[in-house]
Parts: sequence; structure tokens; C-alpha cells
Amino acid sequence: MLRWPVKSLRGEEIEQARLDERGMAGDRAYALVDERDHHAGRVLTVRQRAEMLHWRSGYPGEDRTGEGTPTLTAPDGSEWKWDDPGLAGALAESLGTPLRLRAADGQQDRGPTVLVTTEASRAALEEELGAPVDLRRFRPNLHLLLDAPAFAEEEWTAGTVITVGDAELAVEGTVAGPCIRCAVPSWDPDGRERWPRLQKWIIERHANKFGVIMTVARPGTVRRGDPVAAAPATGA
Repeated sequence: MLRWPVKSLRGEEIEQARLDERGMAGDRAYALVDERDHHAGRVLTVRQRAEMLHWRSGYPGEDRTGEGTPTLTAPDGSEWKWDDPGLAGALAESLGTPLRLRAADGQQDRGPTVLVTTEASRAALEEELGAPVDLRRFRPNLHLLLDAPAFAEEEWTAGTVITVGDAELAVEGTVAGPCIRCAVPSWDPDGRERWPRLQKWIIERHANKFGVIMTVARPGTVRRGDPVAAAPATGA
């Protein structure tokens, strides 16, 4: 399981999480807002500043429930609490962009959702490309071992249900369905270099899909190692 407290920054690997009307609790609950002329008010992402991947975010404490405020780690290893009055300035200097901080639940690209990927698809993509594919490129929340063939989720349509732990996820509503990828996965997870072939391959061979966006149909707590069951619905 992975959580990304601050949108477009590196995130954290976790052992358990609460899934509810927010998606995954604490996921993308914070964002940086661009304050440049002609950009003011837009959320700043890796698409504008790949250097955002030089920063890491995570929730403190042993249980890391995602209910508090995150701590950010700068490229030099220094740590900043979200409510530190100097954080916005430190980020602006590091990224070369005037910005402000925003806290709001449900700042995922398609609203309060959960992004699911499967190991079968990641491993198959790796084999197709003949090179390692780091899961973090795709910024999922749940990465599952499912009894399903690689890339099956490319065809999952409304009515698909996944049960994991106490929670139930569904492809339901206009925001859910196979995830159409942007350019972000072409950046390595630490923001050092770009791999254009990955993006081109996914576009040409997989209709630009990788993973599936789902909504929470039944809230619950999910823990690493919980049993998982999928009931796919496919298009006609």
C-alpha cells in the first residue's frame, strides 16, 4: 500500500489505511498551489515541476493513520512540518516557483478515489519493455496480487467490484474506470531522469491505460496481507 500525502511529492509505504468517502485517508490531502502570473490558483504538479519528486511527504507516528498533518523531507534531508511558517518559502525556493499551501481532502485527479494496480500487469509491462518498472512511477494506493491475467483491468467497466479487508471498492460513477495516464510515469520516482519510451509504449500498446480508478463502496480498514477478491465486469 502506498499513500501520497502531498500531491505530486514522493509518498510513503504503509501497512494499513482507512478507505472511506475521501478515498484513502490522508491521500493527496495536501497540495501546492501555483502563484505565478497566469497560473495562479492551479495545483502545482510534476508536469510543471519534476523537482517536486525531490521532496518526500509522510505522516509521523507508528500507526500513521493519515489523520494528522504530514512532515515533508527536503532534498538535503531537512524535515519540515506542514504547519511550519517557513515551509512555503522553502518549497518555493527549491522549486523556483512562488506558491502557497492548501489542505483539502479528495485532491486526487478524479476526486476522492483509490487507484489500484496489479502485480501481474506491472510484471508483464516490465517483460514487454525488457527493463525494470518501478511501481512508484504510477503512484497507486493499492497494489494487488489478483487471480486475473495481466492488463485485465484495461477492460474493467462499471460494476467491477474488489473486496479487500473490511472495504469494498467499485468502478462506479463517471470518475471511475481504467486509469488514463499522463506524462508523470515517464519520470523516475525520484525525479532524476525521464524515460519517454515508457509513456510511448503505454500509449501505443495499452491505449494509454495502466491501473484502475475506483470509488469506495463500503468503507473499511485495509491491511497489508488482507485477502482480496475481484469480481470484474467487462464491456460488451
